[in-house]
Amino acid sequence: MNDKVIVIGGGVAGMTAAGALADLGMDVFLLEKDTLTGGHVKNWDRLFPSRRPGKEVMDFLGKSMGPGVEQRCNVVVKSIDRSSDGFTVQLENSEPMTAKSLVIATGYELFDAHKKEEYGYGIYDNVITSAELENIFKEGKKLTTHDGKTPERIAIIHCVGSRDEKVGNLYCSKVCCVTGVKQAIEIREMLPGCEVTSFYMDLRMYDRNFEELYYEAQQKWGVNFIRGRLSECAENADHSLVLKTEDTLTGRPLKLTVDMVVLLVGFVPGAETRRIAQMVGLQSGADGFLLSADEHILDNSTTVPGVFLAGAVKGPACIVNTIADARATAMQVKTYLNSLATL
Repeated sequence: MNDKVIVIGGGVAGMTAAGALADLGMDVFLLEKDTLTGGHVKNWDRLFPSRRPGKEVMDFLGKSMGPGVEQRCNVVVKSIDRSSDGFTVQLENSEPMTAKSLVIATGYELFDAHKKEEYGYGIYDNVITSAELENIFKEGKKLTTHDGKTPERIAIIHCVGSRDEKVGNLYCSKVCCVTGVKQAIEIREMLPGCEVTSFYMDLRMYDRNFEELYYEAQQKWGVNFIRGRLSECAENADHSLVLKTEDTLTGRPLKLTVDMVVLLVGFVPGAETRRIAQMVGLQSGADGFLLSADEHILDNSTTVPGVFLAGAVKGPACIVNTIADARATAMQVKTYLNSLATL
């Protein structure tokens, strides 16, 4: 098992960590439960803030893994056992795999918008999620209402499943605000005559060029931004949607009729992450994401020797930060393996 590492999860974090580990001279097994690597980003059309094609990032990460990474897709981890020699990972319908170190990079899941019944997802045909809107862009489809009409008014609802005590998620998902700004611009590019209104709690344009994208949305594309949280979405007989909210800057109640509603769904801890964590003996925080050994100085390590974390298993993160985090994980693994060699 000399310098063998198993990376569980083939999204941005897993692909990055696997490639970096291979570059450091290790034999890497990359395990992915889906039929293809790429995680959520393989379903994304263009990325904020520059709106470059998501495929470019996927192609880069795919090439970076190289021959030193053995990829196994469509596999399910059945059990993980630890011994003095390292770890044995048993896959369903496959021989056990052994390695000296594990990297958990199983990512996140998108919040299930059905849980916000008052927003009408799964009840009204013209309420969709940001992921579904992105798929429309990626597939090159026309953006229409359920009955095939070109929408004249679209509302974008921020913080769906995030910063919401009712659903038990008090944290910010970090990328929803800028995703909403990006998608608002793309709607206006596709449908110049469509009026787009975004309802937000407060806009968190935290990274480089995010604020500039927000200004572009307002000044160039005429996107309306209203500070207020949606309280109710109802449907008219013609399948248009009536939104009830409050403009919290003016303190006035507001009612708006639109043709479509887009819900910006946030990040939640994945069921696969929780299952793997239980096998290894890792702990989760109050938010459900995995805890590292130390949030400041050992953020990629865990309390279980030989087990490391990469990417959104520790909480919401954008692609840039995920890639940087996964590369840091690879270095921590290398340091750990070097320490074993000196014993």
